Formats: sequence, C-alpha cells, structure tokens
Amino acid sequence: MMNIDVILPLVFFLVLIFAIGLISSKRMAPGKSFLSDYFLGGRELGGFVLAMTMVATYGSASSFLGGPGTAYTVGFGWILLAMAQVVTGYFVLLILGKKFAILARRYNAVTMIDFLKARYNSPAVAILSAIAIIVFLFSAMTAQWVGGARLIESLTGLQYTTALFIFAVSVLVYVVIGGFRAVAVTDAVQGAIMVIGTLVLLIGVIIAGGGVPAIMQDLLNENPRLVTPFGADGSLSAAYVSSFWILVGVGVVALPQMAVRAMSYKNSRSMHRALVIGTIVTGFIMLNMHLIGIFARPVMPGIEIGDKVIPLVALEVLPAWLAGIVLAAPMAAIMSTVDSLLLLVSSAIVKDVYINFIRPDAEERRIKIVSFGVTAILGIIVFLLALKPPELLIFLNLFSFGGLEAAFIWPVVLGLYWKYGNKYGAIASMITGMLSYIGLHFYNQAFGNLFGVHTVTFPILLSFIAYVVFSLTVKREVYRF
Repeated sequence: MMNIDVILPLVFFLVLIFAIGLISSKRMAPGKSFLSDYFLGGRELGGFVLAMTMVATYGSASSFLGGPGTAYTVGFGWILLAMAQVVTGYFVLLILGKKFAILARRYNAVTMIDFLKARYNSPAVAILSAIAIIVFLFSAMTAQWVGGARLIESLTGLQYTTALFIFAVSVLVYVVIGGFRAVAVTDAVQGAIMVIGTLVLLIGVIIAGGGVPAIMQDLLNENPRLVTPFGADGSLSAAYVSSFWILVGVGVVALPQMAVRAMSYKNSRSMHRALVIGTIVTGFIMLNMHLIGIFARPVMPGIEIGDKVIPLVALEVLPAWLAGIVLAAPMAAIMSTVDSLLLLVSSAIVKDVYINFIRPDAEERRIKIVSFGVTAILGIIVFLLALKPPELLIFLNLFSFGGLEAAFIWPVVLGLYWKYGNKYGAIASMITGMLSYIGLHFYNQAFGNLFGVHTVTFPILLSFIAYVVFSLTVKREVYRF
C-alpha cells in the first residue's frame, strides 16, 4: 500500500525541481557563449549558491544512506572517519582558489579537461582525462541512479522499474533543459532541504530514544566498543582512519565535479563566502546524519540492510507527512550528485572530445543540439544499465572517486603552482595513478589493505613521484603563468 502522506511531499519536491529547470533554461547569462552558460552557468554563481551546489554535489547516496547505515553498524568510530569530509569545500576553494578561476578564464576553459589541455598543451592529456572521467563517473552515476530508484521504491511501494523511470525523467528534464545553471540553482534548494531534513530527523530520533544519555547508555550496554574510535569490532585502525583524510579531505580537489565549481563563481567575495558557508553546512550535515545512524540503533535494533536505516527510522519516529518532507533530503542528495555527474560526463564528450577533436569549427546551433542530445542519450543508457545493473558497475563505484583523485590531483595542483610541471609529468602521473590504484584495489580485496591504509594512499604518492620525475628528466622546461 502506498502512503499518500509520504508521497505528496516527494511529488511536490520533484515538481519544484522540474519548474526550476524550465525557468533556468530561459535565463542565459548576457554576453556568454552557450558552452559557458550550459556547462558553467556563465561563471555567475554567488557565494551561497556556490557553497550549496558544492555541498549538494558532494553529498550523495553514500552520505545520506550508506554513511548513516555504516555508523549504525560500526558505531562512533565511523563518525570520526566521516568527519574528514568537513573540509571538502574548504580544501577545494582554498587550494584551487583564485588562481584556478583566473587561469580558467584566461584559457576560456569550460571543463577541467579544458584547463589541463591548455595548461599542458597536450591532446594526449585531454584524451586521458576524458577516458578517466567517462569510465569512472559513468559507473558511479549508474549506481547513484539505482540508489535513487531504490529510495523511491521503498517509500512508495512502486515497482523498481517504475521508480527508476520517475527518477530518470525528473533528473533528465532539468539537466537537459537547464544545464549547469539549473543544476546549481536546484542544488541550492536541495542543500537547504538537506539541512532542514537532517535537523528534524535528528531531533525525532533523540526524542524516540529517550534523550542522548539514555541512547548512550543503551549503546554501552549492547557493546561498549560502539562508542570508541575503533568500531564495534575494533577494525578501524588509526592508520586507516587517518588515510581517509586523503580520500575525502585533501584529495577532493582532484574530483572534476568539484573542481569545475571552482571555475564558476562570480568574484572573490563569492568564493570567500562559499568557503565559510560550505564548510559549516558540510560539517552540520555530515555530523548529524551519522549521529542519526548510530542513535537509531537503540530505537530500531536489528536492521540488517544499512541503506534502509534512514528511511525506516524516518517512517518510525516521524509523522508520515513529515517523514515525506524529511526523506526529500536523501532524495535531494542523490539527485544533486547524479545531475552533476551527468552534466560532467556530457561535457567531457561534447566539449573535450567532439569539439576538440571531431568538429572544432562546429557552430553554436549544432553544439546546442549535440549537447542536448548527448546528455539525453547518456541518461537513457544509464537508465537501461540501472534496470539490471551489472555487478561490475557497482564495484567500480566503490573506487571511482579514488581513481579520479589518483589520476588528477597532481596534474591539477602542481599544474597550478609548479612552473616545471609539463605534459610528460602529467601523462606519467595520470597513467601511474590510475593503474596503480586499480591494481592495488584488487590486491587489497584479496589480501587486506596494504599497511592498513586506504587504497588511495599509495597511488597518490606514486603519481606524485611520476609527475616530478618525468617533468624534470624527459624534457625540463619552465611554464610561464
């Protein structure tokens, strides 16, 4: 049976997103090219919108479903690990900062691949970058669509295929029509929903558990290790938790979907405001969502599937109509991640492959048609894959962010700040990072984490060595910024 009180707020949310997509499609920035407007919002984002689009893009199904579900199982140790994400927006805007935006405008770069191609003056760098983005993010996007469909399915009682169709149409409409501007504006709305929904659900769980002292006592009675930094089974070592700061802290500067937002702000004031707002909002959401996960354990013991913790607890502790509003938060997180990934993969194909190598003289009307068409086709392909997703795609989603970081972090960061960095170093760094990450991932799956640290740690170190060595030995040259 479908619960109408739960469904109506979700329907209103989807209608709102649809309307924003239509309105955004009518507002092209004056004097801006179609590519700049469609893929970067005309570089006109203010501080609040920039902050919220970064938060909403980074917050995904894992932040609102998987993370709290893991905290439910592992305990407070997982919250300590997850809080490394607080610095996400801070590091992206602080490290890339003004220099990235200035050079992106100088190069007329619309995507991160544009920036890398211009900085290193190398088609090979552009091709490698496009391959990395398409492979890693395509798989991650498909898994997110599955998560969105599963959430709708669990809340409405609809069949999985119907839920997936509703989710796919909702995302495609406002991304295809509105482009980056629609994504950024809807991300601001979704980010606000995440903040409000998180606060309401946390209060509901605490009340249902009899207050924080009672919840903590229940956890201690069940398993004292639930309230330690080492996890319920003691498996969270200091080395593993510390290395997560690379994956979800410093390393996020290399994620294309985050870096492209550092190109899109209006001015320095907007960037500084986004840096503060983004850090506060990310910390608030990540801490409270994971607290909800562990606090839910005494309230609803015995939940076996972690991804269902948040929906089940919301339906348990809140009135149905309020649960529908609150559960728009994980739906917002999933949709905001999916829309950004969809647009990013589309831009890699249209801007970085089609225009750079196939039709560099394409007129704007043709570019518009190709951009709309590619985005729609990508969405249809992802929909078909998500109908019955191969295990490989879900497997790839687990290490897609790490693979992107290993590939891009040094070509981006050292490309901005080291004058001796060149295309030989960038190519060597990207190949070394990707291959070592994939190889080490399989090794860790078979034998356990090498030296107890996360998989991404050594590939980032090896890609750094490759960048420096090849830049200095193959052909040493000085880049004039």
